[in-house]
Amino acid sequence: MKNIAFIFGTRPEIIKLAPVILTLKKYPEDYNVIICNTEQQKELSNQTLAYFGLKADINLDCMRENQSLSSVQARILTSLDKVFNENKIDATIVQGDTMTVLCGALTSFYHKIPVFHVEAGLRSYDIYEPFPEEVMRQMTSRVAALHFAPTDVNKQALLREDISENKIHVVGNTVIDALFCLSQEVIEKSEQFYKEKNIPIDDKLVLITAHRRENHGERIDRIIEAISYLAKKYDDHTFVIPVHPNPNVRIKIHERLGNISNIHLLTPLDYPYLVYLMKNAKLILTDSGGIQEEAPSFACPTLVMRYETERKEGIDAGVSMLVGADYEKILEESEKILSSTKEATRLKAQNPYGDGTASIQIEKIIREYFND
Repeated sequence: MKNIAFIFGTRPEIIKLAPVILTLKKYPEDYNVIICNTEQQKELSNQTLAYFGLKADINLDCMRENQSLSSVQARILTSLDKVFNENKIDATIVQGDTMTVLCGALTSFYHKIPVFHVEAGLRSYDIYEPFPEEVMRQMTSRVAALHFAPTDVNKQALLREDISENKIHVVGNTVIDALFCLSQEVIEKSEQFYKEKNIPIDDKLVLITAHRRENHGERIDRIIEAISYLAKKYDDHTFVIPVHPNPNVRIKIHERLGNISNIHLLTPLDYPYLVYLMKNAKLILTDSGGIQEEAPSFACPTLVMRYETERKEGIDAGVSMLVGADYEKILEESEKILSSTKEATRLKAQNPYGDGTASIQIEKIIREYFND
């Protein structure tokens, strides 16, 4: 039996690792799964774990208010070092490009334990867009023993960085697997949730998320101004914003958008409630990475409020578009969709990020790795 440590700390990491955890748990004679939550997003991460019926074996409580990147890195590294000293671990699985991912990979490397990187090979090639994630995922790639790349584009990026081809496996993105976990009961519960909040879920729904570090400051100001203009012009549409708890974002959004009647500001949503919005949205405005991958499954046009994206497959396939924090461009592209009907603006292209079998493929590759 192999002791496999899953190390994560944010909601997107859990969403994308949960299908892999659940798949490995189907083979208790082969894998002992150890779930370690750094709690980089404490409330969001634990909330999302519960949705998948999972609970962390180890909680590290590493976040402090307004801490620097250096201090949180030091805290996570120190906490994980203790975890590795106190537990026998045969492999570490991390996902994506967060501080937790880098620290999990580094600590594993220091203990000479193989790292398996889910969602490997995403690149923007601009170390400040997204910041600091671009550097974190590149550094993680240097120590990973297995790279689970969502697409061939990601594989080619790794090959250009002299990663051995036999370490790279194109499996699709596990976020698509997670979407298939939604039961009819969960969908009905989500519908009731919005009814109780008097939020109409119809063909004129706009979903907005904005939280990325590089969009703080003047950029979030321009994004908020654009949202305000659109909500007032299209006052027959419903704008829903799950507000990120980071005070750099939360305070400004509530102060400047809280009094517009057709804008609904919500606390961070449980995963199925967010999926329900994506499934029903006419338009999505986001700077999130995960939503760029999920929205195409629902044929929803997505405007990405970033200047660079490591998910270029969606741009190339025409299922998403970069608009940055450019006030004029956000308005121009949003109005093209909002001024038309939902039916007329549905995407025709297939989701380029996978078919929902990634976690099954990953388990087989891990099994082969240990057998070899």
